Amino acid sequence: MEPFLPLPPDDGRPLHRRLYFALRDAILSGRLPPGHGLPSSRALARTLGIGRNTVVAAYDQLAAEGYVEGRVGAGTVVRAALGEGPALPDRPAVPHAAPRPSALARRLGGARLHPSGAWLPFRAGVPALDAFPWEVWARLLRRRWRRPSLALTMDRDPGGLPALRAAVAGYLRESRALRCTADQVIIVGGGQQALDLAARLLLDAGDVVAVEDPGFNGADAALSAAGAVLRPVAVDDDGLRVEDLPTAARAVLVTPSRNFPLGVTLSLERRLGLLAWARRAGAWVIEDDYDSEFRFDGRPVASLQGLDEDGRVVYLGTFSRALFPGLRLGYLVVPPALADMARAVRGLLDGSPSSVHQAALADFFDEGWFAGHLRAMRGLYAERRSVLVDGLGDVLGDRAPISGADGGMHLVLQVPDDARLVQALAREKVEAAALSRFHQGAVSRSGLVLGFAGWPEVLLRAACGRLQRVLVSSGCRLE
Repeated sequence: MEPFLPLPPDDGRPLHRRLYFALRDAILSGRLPPGHGLPSSRALARTLGIGRNTVVAAYDQLAAEGYVEGRVGAGTVVRAALGEGPALPDRPAVPHAAPRPSALARRLGGARLHPSGAWLPFRAGVPALDAFPWEVWARLLRRRWRRPSLALTMDRDPGGLPALRAAVAGYLRESRALRCTADQVIIVGGGQQALDLAARLLLDAGDVVAVEDPGFNGADAALSAAGAVLRPVAVDDDGLRVEDLPTAARAVLVTPSRNFPLGVTLSLERRLGLLAWARRAGAWVIEDDYDSEFRFDGRPVASLQGLDEDGRVVYLGTFSRALFPGLRLGYLVVPPALADMARAVRGLLDGSPSSVHQAALADFFDEGWFAGHLRAMRGLYAERRSVLVDGLGDVLGDRAPISGADGGMHLVLQVPDDARLVQALAREKVEAAALSRFHQGAVSRSGLVLGFAGWPEVLLRAACGRLQRVLVSSGCRLE
C-alpha cells in the first residue's frame, strides 16, 4: 500500500473521506490495478495508525460507488471492469479537446452584464437604499414567518401568489393605464427573468427580433439565449424609428416610456405606428417599463399596452429599481390568450419566487407602503437629479449638453471618447457607463451614463469634483 501513502494533508475533511479519496485516486490512476487486493481493514488501520472504523467507512464508500468488491477468499479487491478513468495529476493526460460551450456563452465570454464590487457614484439603476423603510419591510416579513399559512409552505401557483398578482394588476391599471386582470400577471424573479420568460413564450430559434439601438445589453443577451436573431433599429429624439423596423421581425423589444440609456420617450405618433406595424407584420411587442414610476417633469406617460387593441403587447416590469435589487421580484403581463401558456412555461422552468417575499410585498401594497414609498422617492430623486445637474453645471458650465434628465434614475452627459473617460473615472473611484457600449450597430453617440438616485448630495458633489479632474487631466474638449 505504499504507493498511495501518506494520506493527503488535513484539509478540513473527515479522516475517512481523506482515506477514501486517496484510495480512489490510486485506483483511477492505475497504481492499484484491477484485481489488486486491498489489505484488511485491521491491517491498513494498523499501518496508518488510525482507527479501524475509519478504514471500514472508506472501504464501504468505495464499494458503494463500484470501485472495489468483496471476493470470497480474497477479501476486498479492485473491480476489473472500471473502464477508462479521468486523468489525475499522477496519470499522464491524453490530450483531448474539451466540449465546446454554446454560441451564446462563447459570445458573452467574460463580459460582465452586471457589475460587481462596491457600488460607487454614478452607477445607474441603484435606488435610494438609504431611504427605504427597512423596519416596515422587516415587520412584514416577521409577521408572515411567525404564522405562515399552509399555502406559503406548499407548492405554489407558477403564476405567483394570487394576492400579489391582484395588487400588481390594480397598481398597473391605476398608474400605467394597463388593461389587465390578475390572471394576466406572472410573478418572476426580476426584470431579466421576465424578459427570458417572454422570449421563451413568444419566440422560436431563428426568429428575428428588432431591438433599440442604443439599448440595454442584458436584454439583448436574454433574447440571444432564446435563439433570436437581433436587428438593431436606431433611436432618435422621438424614440425608436418605427419606419426602420424590419418587415420580417417576429417581435420588437422597446422601452417606450423611457429608452435605456438615452431617456427619450416614444412619441404618440410612433406609438400608434408601432402598433400598426405589429398588426401588419403579425408580430409581438415586448414593452419593458423599467423605471417609468419616476418622472419629474409632468405625469408618467401611459403604457403602450394600454393602447393595444389586438393582444400583441407583452408588458414587463421589476421591483428591483422601485424598491431594492436584492428583492429579485418582477412581473410579466401577458394578453389573456397567453395567460395559461405563460403559467405552464413558468412552471416548467422553476415555479414562482419565494412565496413569503411575495406575501410581504402584497402586504406592502395593501397597507399603502408601496404608493407612499414611490411618492417619497419621486421627490427625493428629483432633488438628487437637481444636485447632479447643478454640480455638472458648476463643473462644466453650459458646454456639455445633458439629456434624459426629466425622469428615471440616470441622465446622460454628452462627451467624446466615453470609453477612455470611464476607465479614468474608475481610477478615481467613480463609476460611469459609456453610452457607446449600448450600441448594437454603428456607434452614433458618445457620453457618460450617470446614475443619481442612489447617492446622497455630498457623494454626488464629490463625484462631480472627481469628474472635473478627469476631464481636465484627459484634455477632454467639450463642444
